[in-house]
Amino acid sequence: MSDSKNKPFLPPSSKLVPTYAARGLELDIPKNEMPEHSMLPSVAYQVIHDELRLDGYSMLNLATFVTTWMEDEAQKLINETLDKNMVDRDEYPQTAQLEQRCIRIVADLWNAPDHENAVGTSTIGSSEACMLGGMGMKWRWRNRRKAEGKPFDKPNLIMGANVQVCWHKFCRYWDIEPREVPCEGNRFTLNAEEAVKHIDENTIGVVAIMGSTYDGRYEPVEEIAKALDAHEEKTGIDVPIHVDGASGGFVAPFLQPEIKWDFRLPRVKSINASGHKYGLVYPGVGWVIFRDKDALPEDLVFHVKYLGGDMLDLSINFSRPGNRVVAQYYNFLRLGREGYRRIHESSRNVALSLSKMIGELEPFDLITDGSDIPVFCWTMNDDYAKTANFSLFDLADKLRERGWLVPAYPMPQNRSDLVVQRIVVKEDFSMDVAGMLFEDIKRAIEYFESHPENKPTFRTGNQFHH
Repeated sequence: MSDSKNKPFLPPSSKLVPTYAARGLELDIPKNEMPEHSMLPSVAYQVIHDELRLDGYSMLNLATFVTTWMEDEAQKLINETLDKNMVDRDEYPQTAQLEQRCIRIVADLWNAPDHENAVGTSTIGSSEACMLGGMGMKWRWRNRRKAEGKPFDKPNLIMGANVQVCWHKFCRYWDIEPREVPCEGNRFTLNAEEAVKHIDENTIGVVAIMGSTYDGRYEPVEEIAKALDAHEEKTGIDVPIHVDGASGGFVAPFLQPEIKWDFRLPRVKSINASGHKYGLVYPGVGWVIFRDKDALPEDLVFHVKYLGGDMLDLSINFSRPGNRVVAQYYNFLRLGREGYRRIHESSRNVALSLSKMIGELEPFDLITDGSDIPVFCWTMNDDYAKTANFSLFDLADKLRERGWLVPAYPMPQNRSDLVVQRIVVKEDFSMDVAGMLFEDIKRAIEYFESHPENKPTFRTGNQFHH
């Protein structure tokens, strides 16, 4: 018989048993139920703090587009305004004023016809902003069909297979047929020719992406707009464009101002972007701007009597943090156009340098190099893959041992046979850190090549594309 005294002690899965807490706590802490008694704040803090150490280190997370560093002054403002509810404009009028300033600044960046009277709102992120832009397209189409005495029960939306999942949610929640243009060959984004092929009288709009999450490319918004202009001349069908600028909306105005993708194109009726991506704010803020008042149907606007004030409400969410809006305004004030340009140029330089080094390694071929937004991806070249004893999934796992999160995933519909790896370069990813990553990539390749018995692994559905 085994001696139970010699068995190792393991805490029950439903309990937390922190060793150091013996100084201030003598009872186990339930994980999934509220404890009966209070504890010292320092103990509660330490329990949670230590558990969160198991999360990845955000600076090494090259999968996320989300901002992972802000200046101390910005963090101080965020902490000072943690209790500000963005919806309480009557109680926090200055926070509301900062939001309006941000809306006008963003509208100016995107060349709105009258940015001083811009129509838009802050949101929790780009997903909410996309849905507001999509609702604007559906409502305009539906109102037009009603006025013409035509049926309006079968709306459809045209988009590339590379869209973020929020667009699939929008179509499902608002009962819209998604007309998703699949990839073909080396084309992983939507183009003008494919967009026009899918149009009919029930098309509410086309979604064009400035900065695909799969490979960092800009879609050709101006070409799509010209094709829609020509199609309208032939058929009389007027199809608007919504630009999903979640990642590129705060990059293109500074790095590629010559590209016409925004309100300089009359066909573009609404644009969204994530303030918490290349807008350089911590998670929790997005923006949607409409071309003008005519682009936003009045029945989407609510005038809410709340806490004694008249509030114009465009958003889907109600209560939401005001401190991220304050942080966005801090960035606009602190950095200016020159500061944003300098930061994004630095990130792009890192992306171009690192992508070049990775592309020169024997196993890999570049798909993009970070020339648009500072995002690039690569694949294993065909010749090397024939005899390789590892896959990009294996490489991602090996890099994770060193703390790096560098996702591997299949490309979208029709090219899911192609597995790629992607890196998102953000402000806190320096050239020195990029050099460290490159050395770890080389070491990982050397490891696999020195272990010929290793077998490559492949997965499906492992996609880090937002």
